[in-house]
Amino acid sequence: MVTEDQSAIIEFLAAPSTHNGAAVERIDTHSSIVFLTGSRAYKLKRSVRFDYLDFSTSERRRTLCEAEVRLNRRTAPALYRGVLPVTRQSDGSYQLGGDGTALDWVVEMTRFSQEDLLDRLATTGHLDLEVMPRLADAIATFHRSAEQRTDHGGRAGMSWVIEGNASGFDEFGRSCLDPEASERLIEHSRRELQRLEAVLERRRQHGFVRQCHGDLHLRNIVLLDRQPTLFDGVEFNDEIACIDVLYDLAFLLMDLWRRQLPRHANVVWNRYLSDADTLSDVSLLPLFLSCRAAVRAKTSATAAGLQQDAERRRELHETAREYLTMADRLLHPPHASLIAVGGLSGSGKSTLALALAPIAGAVPGAIVFRSDEIRKRLCGVAPLERLGPEGYSPQVSARVYATLAERAASVVRAGHSAIVDAVYAHETDRQAIERVAAAASVPFIGLWLEAPESTLVSRTEQRRNDPSDANADVVRTQRGQHTGEITWHRVDASFSPPSVLESAENYLRAHVRDALNIVEPQSQ
Repeated sequence: MVTEDQSAIIEFLAAPSTHNGAAVERIDTHSSIVFLTGSRAYKLKRSVRFDYLDFSTSERRRTLCEAEVRLNRRTAPALYRGVLPVTRQSDGSYQLGGDGTALDWVVEMTRFSQEDLLDRLATTGHLDLEVMPRLADAIATFHRSAEQRTDHGGRAGMSWVIEGNASGFDEFGRSCLDPEASERLIEHSRRELQRLEAVLERRRQHGFVRQCHGDLHLRNIVLLDRQPTLFDGVEFNDEIACIDVLYDLAFLLMDLWRRQLPRHANVVWNRYLSDADTLSDVSLLPLFLSCRAAVRAKTSATAAGLQQDAERRRELHETAREYLTMADRLLHPPHASLIAVGGLSGSGKSTLALALAPIAGAVPGAIVFRSDEIRKRLCGVAPLERLGPEGYSPQVSARVYATLAERAASVVRAGHSAIVDAVYAHETDRQAIERVAAAASVPFIGLWLEAPESTLVSRTEQRRNDPSDANADVVRTQRGQHTGEITWHRVDASFSPPSVLESAENYLRAHVRDALNIVEPQSQ
């Protein structure tokens, strides 16, 4: 795999004297070495060739260094400064960025604190949930502007992933992975690929395959000025980088779930999909997530085979087995369900809906549709902009509830769970959402939240930065309306959110157990 001797260049870059006496910290991976010194980082590509990566010559490394800078400036322009040569001067000495003969090339980056990497924050328990909407927005913005690549992706692209996993399991996995489990996963993946072929091809033809990041996990995201910033995207293989945008996102969702951060994953998932017009395509997610975990199983087994340290090799074997188990579970998700959370304003519907979402259905949980957000979108205003009376006319409200039903129907028909959050004061609206579940042949659970008027009024008055426009007058008006017979399960919402969640969870576990993700996420 190693094609050239870079030892002298590595020694030069690691020497403090190369950097005006500044200390040098070195980070090694299988494909590169990063030298951290002062305010800079220098990334040297190793002279290696793998089946998916070719850094075998100096000229090729230069080309790919330039590609790395160009592609990663899309998301992290402040980090990627340029490409520098490592040169041999006329006196035989080495120089970084000199005018002598170029021997090799490095990517020059602005250095950042390793403690600001999202994987470090997750490991130490400091990855704030509030960062997730900003992360989802950053990814969605990047995907919208990324170059379309109809020459990649689709059925062929996912087949390449699956068959690559099969080869890796066969070559490197036999020392640590159960052969029957590996073969079963590959066979099931092939079947799922065949079932979803038309969806994959339609998305490819319609521009959802783009020049993406390709390696979008927590270690390749850093907080810069509290803004999640994607970096270290794949430049060396278009088969890895030119993929469906949902497959790109799936790596992050899988990584969050494995780190026992299901709420974080669900927040990213819901925020990313908030403007999506193709909700039915969520049917692809189990395959995408499973393939991401399977790739990790393959690469962990491969790394173990190259590891000389026995303890580290054992750890990698265990990691490979965990990822293989996870890949199988992700490919066989719980059944879809439709959950409706109703009740008067201030009863805590949105709080409960978002708290229930991670446990409902397939990883990373249910897609939540909130009537207040849909109403603002239909009226063409920002989520936090207040609407006048015209925004709450019977005609607008009818459109809101119809849209809720349409979006929920798209999701549950695709085999994914949905949660709808609205007042549902009218019996006809409750019956309409129940019919959505019946038409899709999925379980329906209606939860009706109740609390004293004083509690409802107090909660609406304490709201800040919320799409709901409800106030005390709205609560009193709602209480005066005739709701008809409430057949949904009544939940006492006067207690704290954790108590309300526990009550609702217990009811769901008793009635739709097969539609809940009740297995704990994989440990790290």
